[in-house]
Amino acid sequence: MNKTISLISLISLIGFTACNSKVEEKSQEGIYTVTSPMVMDTSFTKEYVAQIQSLQNVEIHAMVKGYLEKINVDEGQYVSAGQVLFNIRPIEFQAELLKAKAEAKAAELELKNAKTLADKNIVSQTELSLAQAKLDQQNAEVELAELNLSYCEIKAPFNGIIDRTKFKAGSLIDEGTLLTSISNNNDVYAYFNISEMEYLDYKSRAKDDEQNIATLVLANGQEHKYKGTIETIESEFDNTTGNIAFRAKFPNPDLLLKHGETGRIRLRVPISKGLIIPQKATFEIQDKVYAYIVDQNNVVKSRNITIKQRLSNLYIIQSGLTANDKILLDGIQNVKDDDKLKTKFIPAAEVIKNLQLIKQ
Repeated sequence: MNKTISLISLISLIGFTACNSKVEEKSQEGIYTVTSPMVMDTSFTKEYVAQIQSLQNVEIHAMVKGYLEKINVDEGQYVSAGQVLFNIRPIEFQAELLKAKAEAKAAELELKNAKTLADKNIVSQTELSLAQAKLDQQNAEVELAELNLSYCEIKAPFNGIIDRTKFKAGSLIDEGTLLTSISNNNDVYAYFNISEMEYLDYKSRAKDDEQNIATLVLANGQEHKYKGTIETIESEFDNTTGNIAFRAKFPNPDLLLKHGETGRIRLRVPISKGLIIPQKATFEIQDKVYAYIVDQNNVVKSRNITIKQRLSNLYIIQSGLTANDKILLDGIQNVKDDDKLKTKFIPAAEVIKNLQLIKQ
């Protein structure tokens, strides 16, 4: 019986201790941590889809009709300005030139005879003028034949890389036929679109060199090792998207970037006196973000806030909070509007510092 009494006493003691622990734990949990938004200069990065274009990219077309006699370059080959890329069979054009020169020679002789006769008043000045006009016409025919013959050699207009060739040697091609294209990739342009609001923010920031620096992220996620510079902004917004196009220029001495490639432009966006709070101090209802505001009487009220930018563990606030507001940091899932709490204030700088340490 004594053993039974001792066992009951032990159980009672354990139960009493457990109850005391729960009461003590509940008391500890009843103190809620609050903080205030932190005001500081900061920055974040924003990415935009980019289309890469060569500094120069032109199509190479045949200027005359004929048989493609030679292809002097290979696809993907680097060529120099003036280098002969294709040869069109020149025989027909050489014959046209010889014929034009012969006719011009005949017209020249006719003009000489007309001058001799005109000096003797045998023919009129009108006939002399007609002979002169005929010679001018034949000289023009010679120049045209020479030009057509020169078109049989198709040359590179600038240093660049040859794209795919559309025909094989021996093909009969018409005037204007596309043969290939050539790209100057020593530098490239990256075009990207931003919204009207972002455009206005960009223009309102201090005009320094740093805001014009851009980073190009390639399709494999790696950064292009050369920084770019934003050079120009188009003159009009696209009414269908509400965006406007920017153009950044990137050095490409390794010729890694090609015309038509895609990537992402990464810009650093500075924020002066940004209002920053921890993400853990917020909650979402139907895609809207809220925070609990603690008033001077320690009563909580939920408030809808607008996020300007999401950072790691942090939010930059656009509207809904002021630097003087106190916000509930912990236990937001356990409270509701108009609850009165016991609170403990921790400065925002300390909270954010601890968050950064946890991140590391």
